[in-house]
Amino acid sequence: MDSSSPTGAKVIARALHDLGVTVLHTLVGIPVADIAEEAIDLGIRVVGYRNEQACSYAASAYGYLTGKPGVCLLTGGPGVLHGMAGIGNASANAFPLLVLGGSSESSLATKGGFQEMDAVALLTPHTKRAIRPTARDPATIVAAIRNAYRTAWYGRPGPSFVDLPTELIMEPTTTPAKASDVHPPITVLSPPKPAADPALVVAAANLLKSAAAPLVIVGKGAAYARAENSIRSLVSTHHLPFLPTPMGKGIVPDSHPLNTSSARSAALKHADVILLLGARLNWILHFGEAPKYRPDVKIIQVDISPEELGRANSLGEPSLSIFGDIGFVVEQLRHELGREWKAFPTDTFRSSSSSSSSSSPQPSYFSLLSAAAAKNEQKWDRLSTTPTKPDALLTYERAYHIIKAQLHALSPPQDGGIVYVSEGANTMDISRSAFPLEHPRQRLDAGTYATMGVGLGYAIAAWAAHNIPRRGTKKIVALEGDSAFGFSGMEIETMARHKMDVLIILMNNSGIYKGDAPDEASWKEMQVQTAQDDTRVATDAPPRTKGLRSTSLLYQTRYECLADMVGGRGWLVRTEDQLAEATRLAFLEREKVCILNVIIDPGLKSAASFGWLETKEKHGGGSESKL
Repeated sequence: MDSSSPTGAKVIARALHDLGVTVLHTLVGIPVADIAEEAIDLGIRVVGYRNEQACSYAASAYGYLTGKPGVCLLTGGPGVLHGMAGIGNASANAFPLLVLGGSSESSLATKGGFQEMDAVALLTPHTKRAIRPTARDPATIVAAIRNAYRTAWYGRPGPSFVDLPTELIMEPTTTPAKASDVHPPITVLSPPKPAADPALVVAAANLLKSAAAPLVIVGKGAAYARAENSIRSLVSTHHLPFLPTPMGKGIVPDSHPLNTSSARSAALKHADVILLLGARLNWILHFGEAPKYRPDVKIIQVDISPEELGRANSLGEPSLSIFGDIGFVVEQLRHELGREWKAFPTDTFRSSSSSSSSSSPQPSYFSLLSAAAAKNEQKWDRLSTTPTKPDALLTYERAYHIIKAQLHALSPPQDGGIVYVSEGANTMDISRSAFPLEHPRQRLDAGTYATMGVGLGYAIAAWAAHNIPRRGTKKIVALEGDSAFGFSGMEIETMARHKMDVLIILMNNSGIYKGDAPDEASWKEMQVQTAQDDTRVATDAPPRTKGLRSTSLLYQTRYECLADMVGGRGWLVRTEDQLAEATRLAFLEREKVCILNVIIDPGLKSAASFGWLETKEKHGGGSESKL
């Protein structure tokens, strides 16, 4: 072994650089700190987090936003265990993620070495590939990283893992046979984009043409595929109503007259043919089952993941399963439909009594959509535009209305200058309707896994994806529930350290889902009852509760002080005027993280529930104002 040979850390950092990695997400420790230091020397931005969960969440979201694997560097043992949260989240959401994990010396296996863990065995079932290079020559190390990076990226995106023993990182590599092998060349071409079987495209076009009530569902897979131009043309040219999933918003502008989001229940219930683009019929879309859908609905499923094809609804396989790149398949479908064919004579269902060119049910599909949209939009307008009464607390709807007015005045939606991150039950649920998007990949939320704790990591990822190296490209607005914020609140220090001007709007109802006290005195009484173990209620007593509930949080916690703590700016907001002014000032702040601690109504009369999980039809119609 030649002492002049580069260390493994240097080879690993060079491999990441040559792969085009510009941001490395990490929480360093022994032995991986050497890799991060070498990466900094190569010009890679190293973002160090306060918790491996937030780090792995951020790296996965960075992969989704950039279209290339995000890279996460973790210490071994407990560091990798903490990072498994992001690995599971990346797998569920099909986000490309490469995790590099340190480990104890290979010679200490089974001896109880420092943070010893068989990470490859642990992660093999949860990743697309988990490997450990065993030789210390540069070519072997580079090949392992290259292949893991490629695996995370190709096919269905997902996580991959490389285990890096201490000696491989810290010791010089073995002397290569040729000087050029010290830094072996490394390239990974962009994944191929397969076109669809032409016969299936013809069948799909014929099925759409036969539909009386067609619907296009657009998911985040279409956003990841950068298929927005093709899908926008499909919808506009052929007058096809569409429904975006929460992270599919903006692929077709929310302002498009064929957007059925405000008539979501009606659109799903009455569609007879559904074109499913980059979405799965899971809990978010009610599994494609009755009563949310027609029992005889026909489904055309387009996906880059062969294993997803056929996983539709309780009826069995979808009517058509098409494997291919969404953008390419939609272009094939547009060609087969022909420019002259229109699903409906007009490009809007608003106040419409029109029907499709084929035989349509009575009342017409457009009439049903129009009526449902009008009803739900009227409900939303009433909730959001009614001024807050004196001495009353803000509601979600009213607070969002005020926030939106300020944000849109400073950055109109058509400019695409804001990326929204949202997590929490009601905070996330209601915000989806409150903030329209005109561009794709500008909303991140808890996603397929409904993961709480992703918010601040996602906000950092969005900031890095859009503002490194050129600052000021997009403003990141994180809409956080007070419970959700608690999972990763210390990442505000990460934001402050990197001068990330993230705007955190924290909706504070003093509880998980809802609060449990109308005022501070009542809450403190419950706190005392809990502290004194005085929570038992007699079975023959009137219905009541004693003590803090399992969903309780500290009453009106002063979260805004955390921003002050790290040199940012914080506002405590109780009134409409305070909210409007704080939103404006915080949005204009540069280089400082800001927190708006918005005290809202605790919702004592509301049930602790999550709207997406409701499977039964509500009497009198849906609830699109929230969903």
